[in-house]
Amino acid sequence: MTRAFWIAVRMTIVLTVLLGFIYPIGMVVMGHVLFPHEAKGSLVQRDGVVVGSSLIGQNFSSQKYFHPRPSAAGDKGYDASNSSGSNLGPTNKTLIDTVRKRLKDTEETENVPASSVPIDMVTASGSGLDPDISPADALLQADRIARARGISQDTVRQLIDQNTDGRWMGIFGEPAVNVLALNIALDNLGGGQKQAAQPSGTVAVVGK
Repeated sequence: MTRAFWIAVRMTIVLTVLLGFIYPIGMVVMGHVLFPHEAKGSLVQRDGVVVGSSLIGQNFSSQKYFHPRPSAAGDKGYDASNSSGSNLGPTNKTLIDTVRKRLKDTEETENVPASSVPIDMVTASGSGLDPDISPADALLQADRIARARGISQDTVRQLIDQNTDGRWMGIFGEPAVNVLALNIALDNLGGGQKQAAQPSGTVAVVGK
């Protein structure tokens, strides 16, 4: 019994050192060496100011910007400290009413029939912080943005194409458009206010 006890103690100490200290520290160091940008939060800067993360969705409500996927994270959505989905089932009345309202709002905002609205435009993601939208979602917003900024639809569509990421390795996942990157590309064209995310995930106008 005594021998077994000391073997168990030594194993506990060895595993604690290996898995509690050496392994996590090694992973952190390796992450910063191999993926420095991602390890620091994939932060995006504009004119030396952090305007958001390419991995965390944020709200853009101005008519001159692409709007993100709806969010159920936190009371008002897009709360990076409270990442979550609605956890409501497909037959839940609250979810159905919410989606119907989003669909109606989208019809009015984008001036399109309900049948042309992509599903990701009216449903929140599991995290509530999806930074991407589908190309179909982005293209549906192109007309509104072109009118709001006084530029051609072809220019907006070209930006969408330039900022569309294909399937990983050509096989996995679906094509997607990063909303923050696309809106920064719009600002680089001019014709709108520069809108930037603060660390809390809120949105503020930082320039004309």
